[in-house]
Amino acid sequence: MSKAAGAIEVEVAWATPERQRIARLEVPRGTTAWEAVKLSGIVDEFPEIDLETAVMGIFSRKLDGKRAPAPREYVLKPRDRIEIYRPLRITPMEARKLRARKD
Repeated sequence: MSKAAGAIEVEVAWATPERQRIARLEVPRGTTAWEAVKLSGIVDEFPEIDLETAVMGIFSRKLDGKRAPAPREYVLKPRDRIEIYRPLRITPMEARKLRARKD
C-alpha cells in the first residue's frame, strides 16, 4: 500500500463461522471507525451487517460510547483494526447452564 499524504493504514474485520474477511485500506487522518467500515465496502460483501446497529471495537475493546467512544466518534490511529461483532446467539450464562446440564 502506498501512503497518500496524510493517510493512515487500518483494517476492518468481520467473521462468520464459515468465513472471515479483513479489509486493509488507507483512510485520511481524522476518519472515524464508522466511516472506515463504510469506506471498506465490507457491508456490500456481507449484507447482513447493519451499519446503523453493528457493535464495533478496536482490538477487542468495544466502542460503546461509555467506556470508549462510540464508532462514529472514535478517530482512528495508524494500524487500528476495527472489528465488527456479530450478535450472540445465547448469553454466556445460558451457555454455562447448557454445559452444566450435559455433565
